[in-house]
Amino acid sequence: DDPAMFGEKVTLKEEKLSVHYFCLLTSCGVYQRGEEDEGVFGFLLEDIRQEIRRSARLTCSCCKKKGACVGCNVRSCRKMFHFPCGRKSKYISQFTGLFPSYCPDHSPTQSLCVSSDLSLPQSCSICLDSIEPVLSYSILKCPSCHSSWFHRDCVQRQAHSAGLFFFRCTLCNNKETFQEEMQRMGIYIPERDASWELEENAYSELLEVYMHCDALTCLCTHGRTHSAKTGWFEVIRCRLCGSRGTHRRCSELKLDTRDWACSDCTQATDGKGRICWFLTVYSRAERLIAFSIISRYVKTRFPNRKGCDLFFICLFSSSPSRFKGGQQTTFPSSLQGSDAARKYFLKLLVQQIQDSVVFEGPDGSKNLALDSQALRDDLYFDVGCLLALCLVHGGPPVGFFSPRLVGRMAEAESLDALREVMAESWEFLELAGCNRPISSLQQREALLEDLVGFTMITRMQLPLQRFREGLQTLGVFDQVQLFPSAFCAVFCEAAGRLSAQTLAHVFTVKFSEQEERLSRETPVLGYWRHFLLECEVGRSSISLQDLLRFSTGAEDLLATAALLSPPSISFLHPPQGLFPQRDPGSRRLLLPVSSTYRAFKSSMEQAVSHHAHLLPTHS
Repeated sequence: DDPAMFGEKVTLKEEKLSVHYFCLLTSCGVYQRGEEDEGVFGFLLEDIRQEIRRSARLTCSCCKKKGACVGCNVRSCRKMFHFPCGRKSKYISQFTGLFPSYCPDHSPTQSLCVSSDLSLPQSCSICLDSIEPVLSYSILKCPSCHSSWFHRDCVQRQAHSAGLFFFRCTLCNNKETFQEEMQRMGIYIPERDASWELEENAYSELLEVYMHCDALTCLCTHGRTHSAKTGWFEVIRCRLCGSRGTHRRCSELKLDTRDWACSDCTQATDGKGRICWFLTVYSRAERLIAFSIISRYVKTRFPNRKGCDLFFICLFSSSPSRFKGGQQTTFPSSLQGSDAARKYFLKLLVQQIQDSVVFEGPDGSKNLALDSQALRDDLYFDVGCLLALCLVHGGPPVGFFSPRLVGRMAEAESLDALREVMAESWEFLELAGCNRPISSLQQREALLEDLVGFTMITRMQLPLQRFREGLQTLGVFDQVQLFPSAFCAVFCEAAGRLSAQTLAHVFTVKFSEQEERLSRETPVLGYWRHFLLECEVGRSSISLQDLLRFSTGAEDLLATAALLSPPSISFLHPPQGLFPQRDPGSRRLLLPVSSTYRAFKSSMEQAVSHHAHLLPTHS
């Protein structure tokens, strides 16, 4: 009575008849001549009785009893069998077309892919039990990735549960090719929605709102489940998880409190119930692991050892003025705060990673490259770990990954353009086995699917695995899986280009109310805008990036947009000062009121250059 193996069993007490759905489908002498609501699944009762009379004369080749109604589809083969006996004796019935069945001598088989690696231990991709990677009646494999192996019973039960719309390979997620192959090998796929979608009120709990006071001591006289519409005894839910609640009075909250975080969420964030991407407090073991990986990478591939020392000082030592081993390290006053040194090093580190051999492609649109030496050195793991550390420790957005794997082919608008791109990439297409003639743009999707499958599953499987394991450092990859859209912007969207016009629009100008001072400040604003243009075209010793960092302390325009108070410009009148000043607390830039543009430019360059020189120069 197992519906996954024999189909639904129908019993008609009045007709004294019981029949399995699969037995009806595979019987040689009965056809579905009625509508779906007639007889049994569209099989008329008269036709069923006639098939019973016909099969009563036929002997099953398995159990040697009468009533065999299923026969081998090969004309020269005379074997007949009961459907349940055929299951036990490795007969295959295909639930498509005319529903043919085959004996073990004529059953369809699967072929083993030449590139399949059978040296690794295999397991069933559904039940996860160990499996012998030998193709047989009981062992099947995915025709698309050739890496996913199944027990026949497991894949049949999965198909019965998932239905036509959700049945696919559990490893590569292929649907069309996988379903076609499984039907050829005798797997029945019901034409319905998944079983979990058909359960009545299956997701009704999602419509329920948590209303329970979880405070240690509930002060409400009506009990923990009471929630007033307003006031002290209204249940407020945790704004992070939503699965804990409290009355305002029970947790000593204010009467107008709406935002509250439970103790579990408070411990898992920054201690105040604010959502953070990552925790920045690590154990000694994690810090030592980070130190080991960064030092191994930097000593062999990073040219700027002085910047490396500054980062180690700020990140791994308790005092920013002393490095491990007792060696005294001196650096300018602008780096006395560990935050500036850490951000400077992380920026250089991301630049070095972008130019490493594990990536290929133009700047700002790179993909992982296959490099045998990098595999031997396990550089993919190191790079993944370093990028994770950069993100955790407040480094700049990565921004150099390509959002597409095969961009130019996907963007080709005409057949000629597609053929031109294919001609330029013929070596890679030949390597992937995809160098075939294309006669229409409709064939592009199949070509791209084959290329992605070859790149992600065959060619780059090991580098991607090690890169992903590196990103597991400090839980970064888990966050990427939870928030893919947010991290897509971090990895694939570079910071906007800084220009004189965009930087000028960042600041709000605040003039003096006195007319005499206003008349002196107006020309200085023109000096400021002209100075921005000279910085943009390279006619100044400083860059717009240095000017932005000096003015706001931010590394890019995206960071300035997140400031609590927008940056502003005010003016310094003599004798208040001859050089520009900045007020980090109020995000205010004070420009000196100079009589000429030459004096204004000189004072700006001196002040900003002094601030921008993070590393000491040797005289």
